[in-house]
Amino acid sequence: VLVYTEGLHSKWSFHEIRAVYSRRYLLQYSAVEISLANRHSVMFNFSNSKIDETTSDDLVKKFVSLLPEVGVGTGYGLAPTRKISLASPKTLFRLSNMTKRWQMREVSNFEYIMFLNTISGRTYQDLNQYPVFPWILCNYTSSTIDLNDPANYRDLSKPIGALNIARAAYFQKRYEDWDDPNIPTFHYGTHYSTASFTLSWLVRVEPFTTLFLALQDGKFDHPDRTFSSINQAWRNCQRDSHDVKELIPEFFYLSEMFRNENSYNFGQQTETSRMVNNVDLPPWADNSPEKFVRIN
Repeated sequence: VLVYTEGLHSKWSFHEIRAVYSRRYLLQYSAVEISLANRHSVMFNFSNSKIDETTSDDLVKKFVSLLPEVGVGTGYGLAPTRKISLASPKTLFRLSNMTKRWQMREVSNFEYIMFLNTISGRTYQDLNQYPVFPWILCNYTSSTIDLNDPANYRDLSKPIGALNIARAAYFQKRYEDWDDPNIPTFHYGTHYSTASFTLSWLVRVEPFTTLFLALQDGKFDHPDRTFSSINQAWRNCQRDSHDVKELIPEFFYLSEMFRNENSYNFGQQTETSRMVNNVDLPPWADNSPEKFVRIN
């Protein structure tokens, strides 16, 4: 294995391995993610997916065949086999008992959505395939919020780009009228999750601040585009034809992402002349990131 590993700085014992997943990297099934007993994971990408020029043997399969037969772990009701580690998302979903357990309320919404992200190939180890969580609430302006009132919830039967009727009609018309021999028809010109979107949500906390600066040639984004308000971000996702992004898991557990604890200078907004600092929270959160996360 070491022959195909570059820059190895750590060592892991086989008995620590709890789950093995095949992963895509840059849209190619050339990576493997290993979950460890300490709840950390490590992802290996093989730049050359073939063992050598003269054979068609797949390096990912060879690598998995040398690891312990743990499958994708014990939590999804799947057999601990190497075949399962290499199975498609569709197969993992079909064979798993997680949907039934979720329907029986044996697992939480958070656990179930993380399950869907995990088997589909999304991982914390790849910003381009970061876990996606949906906007749940739609009321970010009231002083109080009643979680028993359906009107306070986003319609989860529709993608984010179809919630606004007028904008959905615009996307549909563009799709129907599209006439370009080189570019296929499409509804949305941007994605619901990209590395830049993930980093923009987490720009106030390390190591994401450093990663964001690396992506932006050492500079923060324009203050008017910097994530600075929950309500504004929600409104943009409803009306901007270039913004159909969903959320990330941290919105449901990481209150620190809404505070500028490191006092970064994000600049001054043009329209309001306000300096971008902490994220503006809904009135019902009482200016408390912890309360916002708990209610959200």
